[in-house]
Amino acid sequence: MSFAYPLTGLVTVLTLGVYFWMAINVGRVRTKLNVPAPATTGPDEFMRVLRVHENTMEGLLLFFPVLWLFALTSHDLWAAIIGVLYPIGRIIYARGYYEAAGKRSLGFSIGLLSTGLLTIGALVELVLAAVQTYG
Repeated sequence: MSFAYPLTGLVTVLTLGVYFWMAINVGRVRTKLNVPAPATTGPDEFMRVLRVHENTMEGLLLFFPVLWLFALTSHDLWAAIIGVLYPIGRIIYARGYYEAAGKRSLGFSIGLLSTGLLTIGALVELVLAAVQTYG
């Protein structure tokens, strides 16, 4: 069976794996610090781990649609190359934020760059397609 977007699919699965790792970290720190569910407040260490998870969830709402729109309108390889920066950025973001809130900027910026490039690329390709189709 052939699939037209294997690299974009791999980036999607990788990104979901990173998100799953973050969810596990919330549970691990929740247990370590005795923060009972469904509490969403606690010691700073817990709050940083929770914010990493929540912020990533918020970012996925933007990232996944533009990743796939770019792949569908441009090319699987380019979508994957630009898209793989997002989970890499989220790992850097998480590792920094787990230490201190002030150490999250580099990873956040990498993820934002990936999402921004995919958004611009998809928008350009969609506009070009619309102009070509509808004149």
